[in-house]
Amino acid sequence: MGKWRRFTLGASLGAVVLTAGILMTQRVQAKSTATSRIDYRLKHMTENEKIGQLFVTGVSNDSAATRANIKKYHLGGIILMGNNFVGSRSSFKARLRGYQKVAKVPIFISTDQEGGTVSRLSANKAISGHSYYYSPRQAYQHGGMKEVLKIYRLQARNMRDLGINWDFAPVADVATHSSNFIYPRTFSKSYKATANYIKQVVPAIQRYQVGASLKHFPGYGSAADTHTGTAVVNRSLSSFKSKDFLPFKAGINAGVDSIMVTHIILKKVDPYRPASLSKKDVSLLRNTLGFKGVIVTDSLQMGAVGNYVTKHHVYRDVLAFKAGNDVLLTSDYKKGIPEIKRAIAKKQISMKQVDASVRRILVMKEKLGMRV
Repeated sequence: MGKWRRFTLGASLGAVVLTAGILMTQRVQAKSTATSRIDYRLKHMTENEKIGQLFVTGVSNDSAATRANIKKYHLGGIILMGNNFVGSRSSFKARLRGYQKVAKVPIFISTDQEGGTVSRLSANKAISGHSYYYSPRQAYQHGGMKEVLKIYRLQARNMRDLGINWDFAPVADVATHSSNFIYPRTFSKSYKATANYIKQVVPAIQRYQVGASLKHFPGYGSAADTHTGTAVVNRSLSSFKSKDFLPFKAGINAGVDSIMVTHIILKKVDPYRPASLSKKDVSLLRNTLGFKGVIVTDSLQMGAVGNYVTKHHVYRDVLAFKAGNDVLLTSDYKKGIPEIKRAIAKKQISMKQVDASVRRILVMKEKLGMRV
């Protein structure tokens, strides 16, 4: 090798090392800057602003009223259902930008985009470009994991362009029989295969700065529909750990932003409360699986929760937060926010817990490109 070639090769390698070093420094500086912003924001937030961040709520199509409520209650975010996908693509995007504009802290704009039977983007082709999106199972049947990942990337890019930054997907549940309520929404494979699927789809979604959310912890399995009533599961915790937890572990290892907790009652863990309202159940995420991200409830308006709170005369939002959830998915925020505030005043909820949850929420928002 001639001297000139050795020189140019050495120079090239040196340039690569220098570039890598610069990029690493930039990433460290960016992380440090984001942490400083979060620290500053948290320090200067009022109690009302902090409590508002805990709530993600459904909204009407009255844009002016929605903007007013986002501003007044300092809401952490909103969830879009199928009926919210109205108008043209441009008017829809403008509406979401308007919601962000009035928020002191940028808001989560979330939806359920699983594909198949739960596909909010399918509600209006004029907005999303498609009237139907394959479920993961259907995508796999058509083209294996390559097709599955293609669909997830398509959905995530579309959501990001529309202004949606949080997808309550993928479903990490495993159902063993087609008659199970959750089966059509699952990958419909074994626990191990589902874990491998989750490991791949989480980064496929999150690469577009759309937060993914594994659901429904601790694993829905063969449980009945909690939308309409109470569902009790009699399996042992060890069974959940060795089976249902596998896809959730895979998602956590893949860096998933959030995990949604379901309302099934695990009789062998907490025989009295739905998982979303049980500290014993929610703590499994933090203490057993070591999850450090955002924990969000399934909708607190669902029948299983309604049955419990009516029977025991308790406040659903207070109980859900005390259980360890960070984000409360509820449309009852006008009642829930003052109830949380009252629980803080009575020392039933500590500001330390509120601060910890708000910090996790702000960290996730920063990760999704929202400067807090």
